[in-house]
Amino acid sequence: MSREKLLCPSMMCADFGALAEETKVLDAAGADIFHCDIMDGQFVPNMAMGPSDVKAVRAATKKLVDAHLMIENPAGKVDWFIDAGADIIYIHPESERYTGKTLVHIRERGAKAGIAINPDTSLATVSELIPLCDYIMVMTVHPGFAGQKFVETTKEKIKVLVAMKEQYGFRLMIDGACSPAAIAEQSAAGVDGFVLGTSALFGKGRPFAEIMPELRAL
Repeated sequence: MSREKLLCPSMMCADFGALAEETKVLDAAGADIFHCDIMDGQFVPNMAMGPSDVKAVRAATKKLVDAHLMIENPAGKVDWFIDAGADIIYIHPESERYTGKTLVHIRERGAKAGIAINPDTSLATVSELIPLCDYIMVMTVHPGFAGQKFVETTKEKIKVLVAMKEQYGFRLMIDGACSPAAIAEQSAAGVDGFVLGTSALFGKGRPFAEIMPELRAL
């Protein structure tokens, strides 16, 4: 499996007054996947983004777009985000009664299926889902808010999943507190992709075109 580093700007951190333009600037700067956090105020205590935002990002780039569904009962809503143009759909196993069925449906719709694993979620509880996943995203913070500290205990989970990648063929991503130091460390450990928020990309007072190549070189 290819080991190029996948850089995934978190569009929740973007300028929503110029979402399409910011997408184009990030695309030109070298973004690989545009990460869209979808929150319903129930599964996580915050609200962010929706199908119209995914459509706006999709219309501004030919790169991959993902939708990270931090919502209750995503089975009834995954089609909204596939129809909006998302190439990859992440769901949280804790939010869905029939997670395996939903992952199969995502694939049947032509999108890539993924699960997001919270810091408090044991790998043992999701092991049966791994063969159904094209992407696995380890949450290295508790979901719902930007600006948190990296949860150190997730590193053991990451190590176990790195050892499973070749057998199952998924790409391993991490989301949360992806600072340059964390990107360098976890890329060396075998992680494929990184969701970039305020720890590495946004709010730095520097052009994305300067920052992105630096992150890729780590």
